[in-house]
Amino acid sequence: MSELSRVVSHALRHEPWVHELELDEQGWAPVGDLVAALRGEPGWRSLTVADVEAMVAGASKQRHELRDGRVRALYGHSLPGRIQRVAGVPPRWLFHGTSPAASEAILRDGLRPMGRQFVHLSIDRETARLVGARKAREPVILRVAASDAAEAGVAFYAGNEKVWLADLVPAEFVTEDAK
Repeated sequence: MSELSRVVSHALRHEPWVHELELDEQGWAPVGDLVAALRGEPGWRSLTVADVEAMVAGASKQRHELRDGRVRALYGHSLPGRIQRVAGVPPRWLFHGTSPAASEAILRDGLRPMGRQFVHLSIDRETARLVGARKAREPVILRVAASDAAEAGVAFYAGNEKVWLADLVPAEFVTEDAK
């Protein structure tokens, strides 16, 4: 299922046009269109809607959502058009794992989405550490005063049970985590 999740993520987050998929303003595509598009690729000729449903239901990390015959990626988009989200109330603290070099720029300039549509934040230090470990052997964990930032007007959006998104987070709300 992890290979299917990777392929579906690519199709819905990064290059839907390669798969001839049309996403709406919230990132949804008909699940039947996704299955039909992937069936045209080697290795996925027998793919069914039930396979996609099982992949979403059995995922250890909630990356996709199915509703009313449609599917979307919950976060991680690098599409040129902006995926619309509804702002929510974040927890008091969120965390971001990164490399030591990037942490210096973030502490100075704030968190920016870089090549993605949103800044990705974790609800706990361990998830942030795992994310940061993809970027550095000894990642730096940054703590975001999310409730203070939200009160100051920074919009936060729920990504899934462990991920929150933001358009950007000014440096005044970001510190290196002491723990």
